[in-house]
Amino acid sequence: MMNLYKVDFPSPIGVIEIAGTKDTVYSVLFADREIVEYAQTSNTPQAIEICYQQLEEYFAGKRLEFTFPYEVSGTAFQREVWQALTTIPYAKTASYRDIARTIGREKAVRAVGSANGKNKISIAIPCHRIIGANGKLTGYAGGLWRKEWLLEHEQRISSSEKMDLLS
Repeated sequence: MMNLYKVDFPSPIGVIEIAGTKDTVYSVLFADREIVEYAQTSNTPQAIEICYQQLEEYFAGKRLEFTFPYEVSGTAFQREVWQALTTIPYAKTASYRDIARTIGREKAVRAVGSANGKNKISIAIPCHRIIGANGKLTGYAGGLWRKEWLLEHEQRISSSEKMDLLS
């Protein structure tokens, strides 16, 4: 039996619980609590440490992509959808229909929405970048206000990077 480790990351939009084993992260999910319950210790595995550090960098506006080791468990279809989500560029959005087209299943819009909602690697697999075909925000397991915050955060960072390139 493998040991499961948990560490809470105190983000600007609430506690994010990182869970995984010695070698890989299995979930990065918003916790329904305000207080850090699982602190980093000397026993925190490297995979979780790397995830924690990359989340710090993301929220500080210094990371646009994630490289920590993670593993997802789901159906082949769900994994296909989650992989497609990782192709949505930072500070950009896509619709369920866009993802359905990306995976070659144009009629599977609802199933894409369902798979999106089952994503356990929040932020790194950017399900927050999915919006409705009408351009409006749609459901987000972490709450629509968090989705809005994340999208605005990425827009701010993206805009300031462009300004840096121009100066």
